Amino acid sequence: MAEKNWHVGSTLSIAVQALLCLAGTGAPARAFAASDSFAVQGHLSRLDPGVIWEALIAGIVVCAFLAAIGLWIHSAVRRSRRLQLRRNAFISSAMNNLNQGVVMTDAQRRIIFCNDRYLEIYGLTRSDLRPNMTGYDILRLRRERGVLGVNDNEFYEKASSANGLITELPDGRSILVKYFVLPNGGSVATHLDVSEERRLSRQLASTKQFLETVLDHVPACVAAKNIEDGCYIFANSAYEKFWGLSRDFAVGRNARELFASSSAASIEAADQAALNSPDGQYRNEFDVDRAGAQRTVASIRIVVRNESNKPEFLLIVFEDITDRRSLSEELESTKKFLELVVDNIPVALIVEQVKDGRYLLANRSAETILNRRREEATGLTASDIFNAKEAKLIVARDEAAIKKRGMITEEHPISTKNGLRLFLTRRATVLGEAGEPQYLIKTHEDVTDRRQTESRMAHMAYHDGLTDLPNRAAFLQALTQMIEACEGTGEEFAVLCVDLDGLKEVNDVFGHALGDKLLIEVAHRLQDSARGGVVARLSGDEFGLIIDGKQPEAGLALAQQIGEAVAKDFQIDGRPVRAGITTGMSVFPHNGADGASLLANAGAALFRAKQKSRGTISLYQPEMDQQIRDRRVLHQDLSMAVKNGELALAFQPQGAAGHSVAESEIIGFEALARWQHPVRGQVSPAEFIPIAEESGLIVEMGEWILREACREAASWPKPLQVAVNLSPAQFMHGDVVGLVHSILIETGLAPGRLELEITEGVLIEDFDRGLALLRRLKALGVRISMDDFGSGYSSLSYLQAFPFDKIKIDRAFIINLGRNPQSAAIVRAVIDLGHGLEMSIIAEGVETVDQLAFLAKEGCDGVQGYLLGKPLPIGKYAGLVGRDEAMELALKTG
Repeated sequence: MAEKNWHVGSTLSIAVQALLCLAGTGAPARAFAASDSFAVQGHLSRLDPGVIWEALIAGIVVCAFLAAIGLWIHSAVRRSRRLQLRRNAFISSAMNNLNQGVVMTDAQRRIIFCNDRYLEIYGLTRSDLRPNMTGYDILRLRRERGVLGVNDNEFYEKASSANGLITELPDGRSILVKYFVLPNGGSVATHLDVSEERRLSRQLASTKQFLETVLDHVPACVAAKNIEDGCYIFANSAYEKFWGLSRDFAVGRNARELFASSSAASIEAADQAALNSPDGQYRNEFDVDRAGAQRTVASIRIVVRNESNKPEFLLIVFEDITDRRSLSEELESTKKFLELVVDNIPVALIVEQVKDGRYLLANRSAETILNRRREEATGLTASDIFNAKEAKLIVARDEAAIKKRGMITEEHPISTKNGLRLFLTRRATVLGEAGEPQYLIKTHEDVTDRRQTESRMAHMAYHDGLTDLPNRAAFLQALTQMIEACEGTGEEFAVLCVDLDGLKEVNDVFGHALGDKLLIEVAHRLQDSARGGVVARLSGDEFGLIIDGKQPEAGLALAQQIGEAVAKDFQIDGRPVRAGITTGMSVFPHNGADGASLLANAGAALFRAKQKSRGTISLYQPEMDQQIRDRRVLHQDLSMAVKNGELALAFQPQGAAGHSVAESEIIGFEALARWQHPVRGQVSPAEFIPIAEESGLIVEMGEWILREACREAASWPKPLQVAVNLSPAQFMHGDVVGLVHSILIETGLAPGRLELEITEGVLIEDFDRGLALLRRLKALGVRISMDDFGSGYSSLSYLQAFPFDKIKIDRAFIINLGRNPQSAAIVRAVIDLGHGLEMSIIAEGVETVDQLAFLAKEGCDGVQGYLLGKPLPIGKYAGLVGRDEAMELALKTG
């Protein structure tokens, strides 16, 4: 460039010199012409022709010379312009290939340059830039395109600051803008995409915060210091707690500034030893002075090197081992204690050496599996102890656990002296210091009885406890499956609702025990008549059947057959007992497309049959919807009953399970709602409670029952418990926790005296929400009881998820005690299960002394039933609650 500049300058110099020379040559001629111009014309004819030709030739030469000089000057100027254009093209190309956008303006803020990167960043094109466009114009254009979110003043103010302006684009990119004013009044603005840098910066900050949080939760003391000056640059919470000083105070200071001289000397010596260590690590134990007390710490120091492999930081991790040293003897004692505990835990424990499969340790419980004393098993392998088939299986499972290097859990049978038992086996691999498998720890837990209990519980969830028939839930499932099988095929089936006639009379005359036996016999005859069809017990005296075939002929024929079968006398306890049935029937698909509709319509047909005459068969007809209208009338009456005060409470006593009624001390009462209708008289709870549940009135009714029960119980001289049923609807609608809390405060009843009974429906509807509400209720101090356990979907998972205070065994399992060994086994299993979960057990429906004695013998905690007392107004139990009879009468009279 210097040579080119020099060339242009020398050319111009030569041109100037040539012009001067030409001027000098022509000067005498002009002078001569000026002085003798008057004589030119006169003397021209006297001039020599040779001179004239010489003058003409000289003029031509001079003109040619001047023309050459002009052409040469023009050529030089063009070369200079082309050079300048090449320079401009080079600069423009370089600016357009920058990774950041550049915009230049002159002193009047007019844009004189804008590179391609700027246009690319903001999605603009060259056609968007018009002549004489200013910086304000392009900002306005960006704002219209949605890629600028600040006003002009804010843009220039922030962009010209030291940190620049960060612009967030709609697509998530971040652009750093910096604005510079030039000395000539113009400006340069740079636009750099810093999205990745900002992401990495945020990620780095998040990572740093995460690591600091992790280190803060490490129980060991962790610190770091600069090697150059020995000053601390980091300390975690455990470090602060140990030294009793804040990290803000420690950071930036060295050991001499923080600790006593003796402690500082020990710390510095350990630091130096770590620096001198060949591998950059140093472990040691030394004493330090902490607040005047000597403490022994065990530390490890690690030298951290930078990218140049030069020592830069020192990482220190230490813990206080003072107490560890002083407790060596106690640890030895603890070791013996733990060996004693391991020896006496009910789970079989075996420790096996990986390298040769030999048993190193076995506790006393393992002797059942090993079929020998544990001392005899030490040093043996599985092949030495078990038969070849079992040994091969055990070795394969051991190898799988060792290969996985984690926990493997499985259930499998093992031969013992008590026969084949089911064991839950857990295998865990213990690794050595080098990371290789060293030991295999195996635990074996006999779960035979537990699995049998769970199997019985699963059966209970879908079967009736008295007749062992499928229950309502199982019947609805079977209906759903039948509908799925018949849909689109043109096939039909009938649903029968069968009501047992005369059961109430049998119960009243002969007692519930004989009535239950009658139900069992009826169930057998229904199953025999159904010839493989589905038979279920839907409620107390109602059964359901599913019959396929051509309908309604097949259903009516079966209804006639089972009517004849049940009409025959039953011989129960030496007595002839007569019964009959009334049947309602619906047909798929004509009377319903889903299980609930079919069952409801069969129930409507049964209702019509009962109205007509007992022992009849009724096929569902659409006009039977009148029953629904009747229920609506009853619902309206019920809604007025709550407002008019027609509801009352009856209280049924609950007692501790004694071997006789006299020994069964009363511990509380269950509050039960009763409705005295002004026209219908006493309405059964079995009739109005379902209506209240379906309509939502149960929420308002439940609030009244809870308030009245708490108010009444708070007035008892004796601090007996009061149990109140809560409906699932109360959990789904309204603030049940706030309601209970406010009623307890309003009535003054101690929370521990209130027991809330819930069914599994609370958890079935919305498990997580129901569980959360139960926990909040228990936090108030009230007791929570699971009602009707075993009658529906009751599952062990509910008992695992929430610590109920009490489990109430459904009366269906109590009424058959003493006659049915299966019922006794189930009740015994529930009692054992509840006590294993630290929950008390209360049995409902206790009506005989034999039932009471059985429950007391099996360890049942409480009983409730007609044997202790029927649900009556609390005045009938004045003596039990501590009131004087005369006082109670006076209060009622007043």
